Amino acid sequence: MYFGTYKRNKIEEIGVALKEQSRIVPMKEIFKYMDRACPETMNEFIEIADANTIQEMEKVLSDKNLEGLKEGEVKLCAPIPNSRRNLICLGKNYLDHAKETQGLPGGTDEIPKFPIYFSKIAAPAIGNGDIILKHSEVTEMVDYEVELAVIIGKDGINIKEEEVEDYIFGYTIVNDITARNIQRKHNQWFKGKSLDTFCPMGPYIAHKSIIPFPLELNIVCKVNQEIRQNSNTKQLIFDIPYIISDLSKGMKLRAGDIITTGTPAGVGLGFKPFKFLKAGDIVECYIEKIGTLINKFEE
Repeated sequence: MYFGTYKRNKIEEIGVALKEQSRIVPMKEIFKYMDRACPETMNEFIEIADANTIQEMEKVLSDKNLEGLKEGEVKLCAPIPNSRRNLICLGKNYLDHAKETQGLPGGTDEIPKFPIYFSKIAAPAIGNGDIILKHSEVTEMVDYEVELAVIIGKDGINIKEEEVEDYIFGYTIVNDITARNIQRKHNQWFKGKSLDTFCPMGPYIAHKSIIPFPLELNIVCKVNQEIRQNSNTKQLIFDIPYIISDLSKGMKLRAGDIITTGTPAGVGLGFKPFKFLKAGDIVECYIEKIGTLINKFEE
């Protein structure tokens, strides 16, 4: 199943996306056939969406003729527009990306021996089709980074690697937009990655039940149809079981937490000369079995 957040008549709702039909079924239409209250937001849904809930929803969709809404009738938002906590992010978690940044100002030449964690504000995250603002008053070095994001499904601390999948709700795409000059200036990553609109997310959350674990998903980023990044999540230096287990040591992960797992080689910073985003550029982020997230850079 795929889950999305959208606006209809300026009112935010959540629903199940029927991708092959390009339709989305409002969650409230499904829950009226279930003996429970319908959650209002994606965060609330994730908190209650155990295996039994998902099975009940699948049965309703199978038994009832719920047409839902055409995608063109609604405005897709980020699946989780306002996360309850900052996004937890990993840096340099693909070997080829770690190598392409070697020797650059403000960087290091070392391949990470341990995960590099940082956080990113998304208040709110933006959705498919939304505009990434240039913020030209503070930067002319805006970069793209396609990343697989893991959505935590239930609270957990000191999680064992072999139990990690039990704590996952699903997966989505995040474009970890970065102002490289700000990143260098402050010698850390938080500020340069947290400017307004710098977190495109979506288009949907793919529930973990439709993606075999461990994940081996093709991941691609195009700018104006030019392939810039092209890899597979099996190339992660630190894989998802390791990341979630390591993060949870002494630190409780909570339902709805979003963990971005790093970006492969091909970012604008890795080219000579640099290939940062230019006014009007169209950025497409694709991950197999999840979909394509498309955003335009402000003209």
